[in-house]
Amino acid sequence: MALSAEFAEHLRDLFGALGPVETRRMFGGAGVYLGDAMFALVIDDTLYMKADAALARTYAEAGSAPFCYDTKGGARTIPGLMRLPDSALDDADEALEWARRSLVPAELAAVKKRAAKARKAARKKRG
Repeated sequence: MALSAEFAEHLRDLFGALGPVETRRMFGGAGVYLGDAMFALVIDDTLYMKADAALARTYAEAGSAPFCYDTKGGARTIPGLMRLPDSALDDADEALEWARRSLVPAELAAVKKRAAKARKAARKKRG
């Protein structure tokens, strides 16, 4: 199911203090971006936040679970995407705190992606 208009508006309200948050369709849901950093993923109106190993443990301690989906070979778990704790969905301050934490690994991933694109463009230009 795609991201509902109501939930997209809720996300803009929830994370608006971060800056211009936008959503982009992907994986049957939507990525939530600040600039080129995807800090969250929405699938079926469930919000999963970007996390490195340490942050994933912090999310788990707050009662969160990782993104999981079924494949032909069985369930697949993505520990780098953790469900936003339920208490944060209705508390903008708490949601912003989680989002700020998730922006750290998201921005690191965006830097790596930009560097890989630049290397690929440089190889293409030479060759």
